[in-house]
Amino acid sequence: MARTPPPPRGGASRRQAPRPPPPPRPEPRRGGTSVPVGRKLGRFAQHQLAAVDSLLRLLSDPLGTLLAALVMGIALALPLCLALLLQNLQGLAQNVDAAGTLSLYLDAGLAPARQEALATSLRERDDVKDVTLITPAQALSDFERNSGFQNVLAGLDKNPLPPVLVLTPRSLDVDVLQNLQRHVATLNGVDLAESDLTWLQRLRALVNLANRLALLLAVMLCLGGLRVIGNTIRLAIESRRSEIVVVKLVGGTDAYVARPFLYCGFWYGASGGVVALLLSVLCLFVLSDPYARLLGSYGSDSVLHGFSLSSGFGVVAGAALLGWLGAKLSVLRHLRAIEPR
Repeated sequence: MARTPPPPRGGASRRQAPRPPPPPRPEPRRGGTSVPVGRKLGRFAQHQLAAVDSLLRLLSDPLGTLLAALVMGIALALPLCLALLLQNLQGLAQNVDAAGTLSLYLDAGLAPARQEALATSLRERDDVKDVTLITPAQALSDFERNSGFQNVLAGLDKNPLPPVLVLTPRSLDVDVLQNLQRHVATLNGVDLAESDLTWLQRLRALVNLANRLALLLAVMLCLGGLRVIGNTIRLAIESRRSEIVVVKLVGGTDAYVARPFLYCGFWYGASGGVVALLLSVLCLFVLSDPYARLLGSYGSDSVLHGFSLSSGFGVVAGAALLGWLGAKLSVLRHLRAIEPR
């Protein structure tokens, strides 16, 4: 008789455990497939290589790069300097607005008690912040101290200056100032009421006109900068025509071929922005002393203020973007015409 095989050690027979099912594959997203991380890193490495290579090519020709950066920098420095001057003038106009006053020239024969009473009545008005009385003696003393005609004024028989009330309004609104001026001009004992309203309106109109002129100049010079960058990139494309043909023969796309030229325009624009900032600082240094003396003659101690760190970074970034745009326009126009035969 055949013998039955003995049972395995450990008692009951062991059954093989079933394998778990494989995890389901992720379904592709609707509207396109997801880009693998390795491909993203590869694209980043290509962009980095193109940026470094274009920068090294520019540094290999320092004279040509410097000339292109100077042209771009001068084109950008002109509107930047004008914008800086307008920024300082706007700050000066705001300071003048804050110090806007209304001057009331009183009758020279008005009694001092009547002058004080008129000043007190004006202080009680809701639209008047403060009232200062300048007597004829005080006015003459100030005039002698500021004009330098002490000997001439000493020979006068009497003081020709009238008493003056200086009103500081609570609001600098045009309608409020006009209503206040019309009211005080009709008061008894007031010969003339003058305000800084007309001068302030002219100053604001002049600043607005200069702002529009600066904007128009900036647009025109930026278009000129685009033209300069476009011509520079066109020459670079023509000098590397044979290399472009070889790259296209081995399957290089237009985007791959255009990438170094786009970064070249980017570096041209950034260098032009740095040159424009340096020229603006030089312009401020040259104009700071005449500006301070001009404002000092009007009793102001204001000085020219330049760009802040964030504004300077914005100028360089904007110039780099302008260079990239000029390179983009030039590449779209000239690169497609180069095809292998």
